Amino acid sequence: MTESALTNTPESSVYKNEVSFELYQRMAKSLAGSNLVPVHYQGQEGLANCLVALEMSNRMNISPLVVMQNMNVIHGKPSWSAQFITATIIGSGRFEDLDYEEKGYENKGEIIVTACRCKAIRTKDKKEVCGAWVSLDMAEKEGWTRNSKWKTMPSLMLRYRAASFFGRQYVADLLLGIQTEDEIVEIQPMKVVTEEVQEQKKERSWEDIEKPTPPNTPHEAAIAKPIKEAEDGFGF
Repeated sequence: MTESALTNTPESSVYKNEVSFELYQRMAKSLAGSNLVPVHYQGQEGLANCLVALEMSNRMNISPLVVMQNMNVIHGKPSWSAQFITATIIGSGRFEDLDYEEKGYENKGEIIVTACRCKAIRTKDKKEVCGAWVSLDMAEKEGWTRNSKWKTMPSLMLRYRAASFFGRQYVADLLLGIQTEDEIVEIQPMKVVTEEVQEQKKERSWEDIEKPTPPNTPHEAAIAKPIKEAEDGFGF
């Protein structure tokens, strides 16, 4: 059976038992007191983040400092750097000869790259495996080009995204389901409003909102009926 960082609980898990938790709290405190770790891991507020980083480093079998240096919080979500994903693929030992396959055209002696994918030799069966193609056309359609880096360094961004795709396909367990920084920045949730809802909003007016709902039953009608005032004005 294939081992997975997602399904296998490491022997030294932070949350294994109370003794382990107390031990890792002391470790986390020492890390939180350092000014060499990123700001969101420092001080009392960063103590819980340090514990999470220690747990992730145990599952991934890497140094907690590597996790801290390569994980950032963007829009409230943890994210990996694209370089870290490439390093994880190479360092996993599952592949050999990781490389980029590119498509493009020549313009005045310069090669313009328009599409890219990652490929490598899988160690266990020596089979060549390839990630999905990433193209500038895809980047445009998906709205990734809102990030100015796609305009200034398109070839590098294609490689980063190709590595991310390859990682999600073949080492998803090592990435623990966490997106890259670029994915979180570029892929934002969109509010979808259907034409039917828009028409309903147009047809509805303040008069409709303020208009009382007619009673559905005789009981409701009796309750809604105003009380007739006494004719003598004294309430008797």
